[in-house]
Amino acid sequence: MAEETLLSLRSLMAAHSPPLDALVVPSEDYHQSEYVSKRDKRRAFVSGFTGSAGLSLITASEALLWTDGRYFLQAEKQLNCQWKLMRMGEDPTVDIWMADNLPKDAAIGVDPWCVSVDTAQKWERAFAKKQQKLIPTISNLVDEVWTSRPPPEINPVVVHPLEFSGRSVEDKLKDLREKFVPERARAMILTALDEVAWLYNIRGADVSYCPVVHAFAIVTLASAFFYVDRRKLSAEVISYMEKNGVEVRDYGAVSSDVVLLASDELTSARSNKVSDHENSYNLDNNKDNSGMIMSDNSAEESVNDLIWVDPGACCFALYSKLNMDKVFQQSSPLALAKALKNPVEMEGLKNAHVRDGAAVVQYLAWLDNKMQDIYGASGYFLESDINKKHQLKKTKLTEVSVSDKLEEFRASKEHFRGLSFPTISSVGPNGAIIHYCPEAETCAELDPKSMYLFDSGAQYLDGTTDITRTVHFGKPTAHEKASYSAVLKGHIGLGNAKFPNGTTGHVLDILARLPLWKDGLDYRHGTGHGIGSFLNVHEGPHQISFRPAARNVPLQPSMAVTDEPGYYEDGKFGVRLENVLIVKEADTKFNFGDKGYLQFEHITWAPYQSKLIDVSLLVPEEIEWLNNYHSRCREILAPYLNTSEIEWLRKATEPIVA
Repeated sequence: MAEETLLSLRSLMAAHSPPLDALVVPSEDYHQSEYVSKRDKRRAFVSGFTGSAGLSLITASEALLWTDGRYFLQAEKQLNCQWKLMRMGEDPTVDIWMADNLPKDAAIGVDPWCVSVDTAQKWERAFAKKQQKLIPTISNLVDEVWTSRPPPEINPVVVHPLEFSGRSVEDKLKDLREKFVPERARAMILTALDEVAWLYNIRGADVSYCPVVHAFAIVTLASAFFYVDRRKLSAEVISYMEKNGVEVRDYGAVSSDVVLLASDELTSARSNKVSDHENSYNLDNNKDNSGMIMSDNSAEESVNDLIWVDPGACCFALYSKLNMDKVFQQSSPLALAKALKNPVEMEGLKNAHVRDGAAVVQYLAWLDNKMQDIYGASGYFLESDINKKHQLKKTKLTEVSVSDKLEEFRASKEHFRGLSFPTISSVGPNGAIIHYCPEAETCAELDPKSMYLFDSGAQYLDGTTDITRTVHFGKPTAHEKASYSAVLKGHIGLGNAKFPNGTTGHVLDILARLPLWKDGLDYRHGTGHGIGSFLNVHEGPHQISFRPAARNVPLQPSMAVTDEPGYYEDGKFGVRLENVLIVKEADTKFNFGDKGYLQFEHITWAPYQSKLIDVSLLVPEEIEWLNNYHSRCREILAPYLNTSEIEWLRKATEPIVA
């Protein structure tokens, strides 16, 4: 099947006008999403690699797959002999490879809807030295050969009420329009699914694990548009949009409307066009109650004639319809606005993590009992050899069956709406595959002699969760304990950091790695990502990482970010520990430079396994923090647990003594 797909694509490439020397198949959809719907998983269909990040390149004689360090092991397993794995950070980047290896004047095809402005322009710069050309294909060539491509799903759009969103659409539109004026913008094209959902306070189910809707938005100084398949809208949602001054249009109409927007001819049924010479001014005196910018005749007024696009999120297809000299390219202001949780979102996020922590404790207590009962394991608390008399039992636990049980515990909690990503449930060597995704037919059975790593999360109406714990139900080796302890030390070190305002996650990333570096160890992924409020589990614009992008946005109060260092030993085991933190102001003895200082607050509640900790490697301050954290776990989670679960948690959180 894979060979036939490549042959068919190469035939279409040769027949294309102009003929294509190479075809790029990105992971992203029309909205540059990290996670995409089943019908948008073109790269996975072509290559067989199912990780969430990667890019395929097909030439007349080669097929290459680029992915990052989270997926090296997975890609090695999933790619067949026709494909070559290109390791990001180690091998040449895709643009450099194409520029160096494809012939002069080569034509490189890509669906312009599936590539961002940033990426397309970067490639064009790389191609210039050999007069190579990026060719936007009229149709997606993968779609033409994907005969079994899933049909589009018609999932209903729902209103996300104020009791969970905390801010009205009117307020958000007003805030966005105020940001247009200093940038001389008259409109903005919004393509990121989570930004559209956040702005209009709506949610959907168009992408697994992400409560978003396939939709675009255009916001001008006077109007707001929502581009969506109308079959997804109830009369209630249509009425809601009308009341908020948002005009609903067909999903496909965004293409022609961007053309109209470029020529300043895009009009709304509810308001007259705002022309260039009418735009903007003293905001406090020139807004009506809806937040629309009203004009005056001040001689000092400036002309707002630019269209704002986020080059990292807007697809090249829409950008290409604009007048290049009238485009303002800058990151979307909604990314930061969405990341700065309002008080309602913050309270919801904390509450969701409490319920989620209770589900994790229930799962661990259940799993501890089952591992002892089925496998004769010493269990969560003790270290001893396996009880042989249990070896003949027919019942078995697999990576998938136990993760299903974890989902069952979560599903019993208030406001549960599903998982926030596919659960990473990994035993032994599978734990070293950083984003391992078990399949029922091929997954491993749990093993009391091996480490077990589970990275999981849920979507609740009041918040999104993400937590990782690593445990052992038998007798861990000294090396496994040392590795776990190094990861824990980095996890504590980052979580306890205090830092001045203006500090980025790029600066803080080292704090989580230092204990590993002391032993010559490291990990190939970032340390922390933002997290949505009943939205995407991975959210920007901030992050804690060694990657250059982590320098772009400093951490700020009311942001949420994960703390998740790890260590992975290929073919043996993996360790990762993850909590969600919120950024808040710190009370420090001094305030050098009057900058103000920040710190983190943990909002994830679940115990760390004491028997995996080599206490001799921890300093007194780390032991004190761990004991205080465990005490808080008991206090916070007990109301959600039954008597036996409370007793299990009490044992799991007993004070550690040096």
